[in-house]
Amino acid sequence: MKASYDPTRRGLAGGLGGFSHRTHRGLAGGLGGFAVAEVIAALILSAVVGWGWQHLVDTFVLTNGLMGLTFGLCGAVIAWHRPGNPIGWLFIADGIGHATTAVTTPIGQLLADSDAPMVAQRLVVTLSMGAWPWSIGLFLPLALLLFPTGRLLSPRWRWAAIGIIATSPLFVLEMTGDGSAPGDGVPPGYLRISWYDAVQPLWTIAELRNLVALLLAITCLAIRYRRADEMGRRQLLWLLLASVIAILFVTPWSLIAGTPILVLLAIPLIPVAVAVAIVRYQLLDIRLVVSRALTWALLSLVAVGAYAALAAILGSLISSQVGRSAAITVLVALIIAPILPRLQRLVDRALYGDRRDPARIASRVGEQLSAGLPGVVASIRSALRFPYVALIVDNAIVASDGMAPANVVPLELEYGGTTVGLLSIGLRSGESELSSTDRNVIGLVAVPLAVAVHATRLSAELQSSREKLVSAREEERRRLRRDLHDGLGPTLTGVAFTADAAANLISTDTDQARNLLSTLRSDTRMAIADVRRLVDDLRPPALDELGLVGALRQRADQLSFRADGASIQVEVSADGLPALPAALEVAAYRIATEALTNIVRHSHATYAVLALRCDDGLEIQVTDDGPPNGEWRPGVGLHAMRERAAELGGRFEAGPSPTGGVVRASFPLENT
Repeated sequence: MKASYDPTRRGLAGGLGGFSHRTHRGLAGGLGGFAVAEVIAALILSAVVGWGWQHLVDTFVLTNGLMGLTFGLCGAVIAWHRPGNPIGWLFIADGIGHATTAVTTPIGQLLADSDAPMVAQRLVVTLSMGAWPWSIGLFLPLALLLFPTGRLLSPRWRWAAIGIIATSPLFVLEMTGDGSAPGDGVPPGYLRISWYDAVQPLWTIAELRNLVALLLAITCLAIRYRRADEMGRRQLLWLLLASVIAILFVTPWSLIAGTPILVLLAIPLIPVAVAVAIVRYQLLDIRLVVSRALTWALLSLVAVGAYAALAAILGSLISSQVGRSAAITVLVALIIAPILPRLQRLVDRALYGDRRDPARIASRVGEQLSAGLPGVVASIRSALRFPYVALIVDNAIVASDGMAPANVVPLELEYGGTTVGLLSIGLRSGESELSSTDRNVIGLVAVPLAVAVHATRLSAELQSSREKLVSAREEERRRLRRDLHDGLGPTLTGVAFTADAAANLISTDTDQARNLLSTLRSDTRMAIADVRRLVDDLRPPALDELGLVGALRQRADQLSFRADGASIQVEVSADGLPALPAALEVAAYRIATEALTNIVRHSHATYAVLALRCDDGLEIQVTDDGPPNGEWRPGVGLHAMRERAAELGGRFEAGPSPTGGVVRASFPLENT
């Protein structure tokens, strides 16, 4: 199994030769500070030369300086927090390359204006022209290829990295070999190639090489996004957003002459996005950023398309340039106004699902109720684009969908004022809590979901009760069969044999026949006793002879002495009881007699009260004045009483109290 990647324990290329974590941070801070210092020096020296804003733009000092600043600082931040991730160090190198070009450009002009030695001038120009191509041709595509873990996607991508590294000097030669100078009166650098114009196809290949390198990086990012978990996708969304914006701005500059140089200022979005993705990818909801960015990008395309179409149409109808521009502006505004909210809804639906349409979500959830709880959970997650949704009942996950992120919010599902389960919601990227819109939608679907959970629980309890009833019935049949086969059966067989023997001897051996008849009488009585015992086990005969109250009083009289021989007074209070169902009578009799038996056997009480009351239901309460002996440990008797109460839908509780022991059972009565 491959070892997991831990950027806090492994350094660049195996720890950069064993450098400590503090050394990594010091190196990252120093190199990042160097890039910042170069940019500051570039601005100061440009002011010394006397360059204005437009000259800073034309000589690329502004764009190179900003890229050097952002790449250098963002790379330092990444290397500071994740020293084992090479992306930070690649960005630092990228930033130093741009910053070096930015600072050496005004230095070259200063040296030319002061007639400095030609060797120094050409050396500075060489450095100025050759520093920045490495950033674009090597460091940036290689960093994108390694994003976000700092490792290649698979060993097969090693050849892509090797190709980018091996062919990067070709782009440097293209940018420096034509012999052009960065300013007026500035000599060319030392890398001038005399046969530069003769190998134009080679420089075309260099441009295609840059395009292929970027396409490889984008392809790698797309594959990573498809395979990534929720956290990985959040990281990749930051870079994908920045890359799309940068490509939209930079592509016209590469292909269309006259495009402003300032479009290159979109490139610094890439290092910022990468730094946020690696270090603080949960800074804010990237989905919201993507939603707004896509909406405005689509709206911009609609506006540009509408403007071009209207310009072509109105060009032949309105001759005045001012009138034509005003008409186009009004018509474009009229077209865009109703489109913007619709575009926003479409993009929000792609990122947040149908949370703006609760009725649609409720309908989808309702359709899945018949398919079971897993289908409902999956439907909620899909409808709201949550990374994870799980249903928890009785502290167990009964259904889940997706992968649980770091932030999970539990929501209670209530039915009839009772919590029947929890709906565990995984928060989207950048969210610290559920929004009010999400809560409202979930609150709507929580009602049928709670009903479904309650119905599922009742179904499970019903099935369990059926299984217990079947099991109890089969156990009772097994017991009756065993008692009849092992007890009453042999006795009756013996009675039959004895009767046959007595009949055979009655005329020949009267005395022996008389003995056999005496044995026959004894066995018959034994058989009758067994039959009575079996009948008593099925239903106490005292209930039919004396009724429930009379049977309990008879049993209380029989339990007038404790196990240690001391007397105990048992009082029965049960006046005005109505006629009860047979099953309820048996359950009440068994629970009450078992409770009294436990008092006689285990407590040191001198007085006990058995009270039966019947209002909306039957309540049985047995109390005694025995001393408290701590918590009761459930035994066979307590389990039997609890099961008897549960069989008839009743409730049971037993335990010590400040005045003695208490056993209480209550049963509902059907309305007749």
